[in-house]
Amino acid sequence: MSLQTTRDVQVLGIDAGGTMTDTFFVDRDGEFAVGKAQTTPKDESHGLLESSSDALSHWGMDLQGAFKTLRTGVYSGTAMLNRVVQRQGLECGLIVNAGMEDFHRMGRAIQSYLGYAYEDRIHLNTHRYDPPLVPRDRTRGVIERVDMMGTVVIPLREETARRAAKELIAKGVAGIVISLLHSYKNPDNERRVRDIVEEEVAAAGANIPVFASADYYPVRKESHRTNTTILEAYAAEPSRQTLAQITEAFHDKGAGFDFRVMATHGGTISRKARELARTIVSGPIGGVIGAKYLGESLGYKNIVCSDIGGTSFDLSLITQGNLVIRNDPDMARLVLSLPLVALDSVGAGAGSFVRLDPYTHAIQLGPDSAGYRVGVCWPESGIETVTISDCHLVLGYINPDNFLGGQVKLDRQRAMDAVRTQVAEPLGLSVEDAAAGVIELMDQDLRDHMKSMISAKGYSPASFTCFSYGGAGPVHCYGYTEGLGFEDVVVPAWAAGFSAFGCAAADFEYRYDKSLDVNVPPDADEAAKAEAAAQLQNAWAELSESVLIEFEANGFDRKDVTLQPAFRMQYRGQLNDLEIDSPIQTAQGARDWERVVDAFNDAYAQVYAASARSQELGYSVTSAIMRGSVDISKPRIPREEIQGETPPAEAYLGTRKFYRKRTWLDARLFHMESLVPGNRIVGPAIIESDATTFVVPDGFETWLDDHRLFHLKEL
Repeated sequence: MSLQTTRDVQVLGIDAGGTMTDTFFVDRDGEFAVGKAQTTPKDESHGLLESSSDALSHWGMDLQGAFKTLRTGVYSGTAMLNRVVQRQGLECGLIVNAGMEDFHRMGRAIQSYLGYAYEDRIHLNTHRYDPPLVPRDRTRGVIERVDMMGTVVIPLREETARRAAKELIAKGVAGIVISLLHSYKNPDNERRVRDIVEEEVAAAGANIPVFASADYYPVRKESHRTNTTILEAYAAEPSRQTLAQITEAFHDKGAGFDFRVMATHGGTISRKARELARTIVSGPIGGVIGAKYLGESLGYKNIVCSDIGGTSFDLSLITQGNLVIRNDPDMARLVLSLPLVALDSVGAGAGSFVRLDPYTHAIQLGPDSAGYRVGVCWPESGIETVTISDCHLVLGYINPDNFLGGQVKLDRQRAMDAVRTQVAEPLGLSVEDAAAGVIELMDQDLRDHMKSMISAKGYSPASFTCFSYGGAGPVHCYGYTEGLGFEDVVVPAWAAGFSAFGCAAADFEYRYDKSLDVNVPPDADEAAKAEAAAQLQNAWAELSESVLIEFEANGFDRKDVTLQPAFRMQYRGQLNDLEIDSPIQTAQGARDWERVVDAFNDAYAQVYAASARSQELGYSVTSAIMRGSVDISKPRIPREEIQGETPPAEAYLGTRKFYRKRTWLDARLFHMESLVPGNRIVGPAIIESDATTFVVPDGFETWLDDHRLFHLKEL
């Protein structure tokens, strides 16, 4: 990007990861600049401002000059998820049905082995339950019962609700959650308990927020719904404070907007949104949305999204331009009721610790990580355990003087000494072979995981283009794609900030879901079909109002909001449903019901096969969905003139020793930003940027297209 002191900067995308914080600025013309800085966990605003300064320096701008024109900023990060994983949320109280006080502590059986490898899942003695988000001594029961059809079987005994509220208030809880059986079918009793609790909170002069599941997540499955509502009090409230702190820091520098946050369903919502738990996992979602946006712009329909940062390897599939949305995912060993872009994650990244099993001497990678402290190679880190980054340095992959553009100086000798004593000598290997073995093991694990994820869904890698991004994606791209036979392997020049790019490309969108039980047999008459359509329409109308209220709270007129109804449907008797965008805006009769059914049958044939359709079973609508969005500025995909295959002289930086396959080679070095479209580079070569390093080993070549996308090919 050319230096320029005046630009109309419009959009800021942020990915605050566990190791690095990436920022992505977009101006009115769609031009963009990418920045990177170390994450500052104690006060994220410091890392954000440093990363912003790094990005804006490419345009010759300072913070005040850019922030005064910014219209919006989109945040994604890992703080909320980390708070849940580490069980460091607020102390909350929980009100459930009398007799059900232990169900949250007991959890679902699947929660006892979530995250385990197969060999540990099959042995009962390895299973365990994490401490509950709300312990038993802060759980109270009220007398009432609504059955599965929504009928009140036992009326609410209001005195039990008042007693429960008073006892929890006396314990000094920071929030009170209410989740009663089947309240998604009939919320009256649960909302009456909510009102009583709020009355008691006011009478006590306390400031305790109250969260009723029917107001936030009116969906089936009690454990999922309860866990998710608890997250609003336990983890989302502290995140609101973090986002408020970040907003204040940006306002002090001249910004005049409130941040939006990347949500689990792929849209963005306001930091002031009522349902902030929808943002529990946002960073990896940004990358998937960026890949989808890039794919739509350039014609890639089947994409494997692969993201390697400092702590994890995240995978997702885009098929025929569509994302897969899971309705009841698991996160941090909890089952939840959130619409979540389907992701597979492995705890392996550039900062992952490398250890030897004390009994077998087998190499173990992670799952814990050095985070922003990089590894032993950074003298100020305080780290003593070898990380993947230390192995990169030993092998010549990365430049010790150019980490974060030289902001962080790494010590190769420290890395070599640590690898020698902790890995090489116990295994009887040279330092180089030990480091190479660690990298090969990591690449093999990632390759196997990627292959199994694709094949398990009935696909072949040959039908997909693999997008590789994240700070460490370009370093490992050749290793985890080698031999899989992808149609193409693409590394964006802005790979290090790709998740932040996805945030900037995401729609400003709210989404609300509601569980339904609409069953229509195959021989249903016109009246039954019309009744099914009416039930779906009533749910859409209710959800539309919730969506519009959220946008109004953020200063938008209702007329500016585009609504898109959707639904989840399955053949009657099946276990799994599909999410479908509705072909109609309203469902008014039997004819509209038929159009809804046709859309489901078409989607089912795409996901499975036309021969697998089972219309003879009839249809069940399991959820109604409403999404609302407003137009925002988005980044423009670069388009530059194709030039010659030979890189310009100013892009060549010399050579560096590079170790692979038990041999030291001279790898040519290139400056990424100085390469021009059309340039072709045959390995061994290393392409350096301030934010990442693209490794092209012997047996591979890459070329840069007119969109500044590198294409990696095996020779």
